[in-house]
Amino acid sequence: MTKVGPTLEDVAKLAGVSRATVSRVVNGTRNVDPNLQETVRNAIEQTGYTPNHAARSLVTRRTGTVALVISGAGGGSDVFVDPFFGRVTAGVVDFLRTRGVHPVLMLADTDRTRADVVEFLRQGSADGALLVTTHAAESLPERLLAAGVPTVLYARPGRPLPVSYVDLDHQAGGRLAAARLMELGCTTVGAISGPLDVLASQDRLTGFREAMARNGFPYVPVVEGGFTAASGHAAMGRLLVEHPEVDGVFAANDLMAQGAVDVLLEHGLRVPRDVAVVGFDDSAPALACRPQLTTVRQPVEAMAAKMAEVLITSLEDPEQRPTSVIFEPELVIRASA
Repeated sequence: MTKVGPTLEDVAKLAGVSRATVSRVVNGTRNVDPNLQETVRNAIEQTGYTPNHAARSLVTRRTGTVALVISGAGGGSDVFVDPFFGRVTAGVVDFLRTRGVHPVLMLADTDRTRADVVEFLRQGSADGALLVTTHAAESLPERLLAAGVPTVLYARPGRPLPVSYVDLDHQAGGRLAAARLMELGCTTVGAISGPLDVLASQDRLTGFREAMARNGFPYVPVVEGGFTAASGHAAMGRLLVEHPEVDGVFAANDLMAQGAVDVLLEHGLRVPRDVAVVGFDDSAPALACRPQLTTVRQPVEAMAAKMAEVLITSLEDPEQRPTSVIFEPELVIRASA
């Protein structure tokens, strides 16, 4: 005779609640009193009950997985090296882990891989998509919407779309960087932007320039970088050639700021006494840099977790309208400025 394991009824009896309440807790429904949730979870642990996910998926048509789609990492291995993409992944995984939802990492940097992502999701192989892209002209948001796939973006889309997203007030971050350099008394300030086809790069530079202009600095020399330490190194070298009197630099991410500091030190300049440097993101390179970077904090892990939360909420309530969540940046003062 086949042994039957603990059932929902067994859990309900031990917890002193209805079978429906146990079902709501097991399925992660939000409208359950926290005390009842704890009671039910204790009963599940005591009985050894294991949910039948296969049977549940037949009823809910949910797979218990979501696709974390990354476009703009530049290739397979780069997604694990770039501190930004690593932080996004960590924030998503940490949030989903506690809810029994599993992320599937998908890279989409070519027409073929984008088509693969759309087809994978169109077939119902995952319940929805968390899309992280650095491309302003990215086509995936529109294609996923057209396919009826629940989708949340990290950063606003390049074109107005009825899609949920989580973002940072990047212009405010640029203003914070400008304020710090002016507070230090810098008189000849330059900037190293990120790629100018990226909306976040445009916004950070716009906020920085506007803040400088409002304080009597109508012109800020800018060299475009590529969000890498090497591009920051090259950009700083060019700034020193074209503007050797520069005494303050805003770099649009910490990797480029780290590259800029290396060049300044190579030229015998002291940071921050001769040239103050402000980065952006508050990522690992900010602490690895010597001196450690003053930087504008982007709470990437919290933003990624919120992105996952918005998606899970939309899956539980498909009638919910798209929403946007904008985080505020914060200046973190260290030794470089």
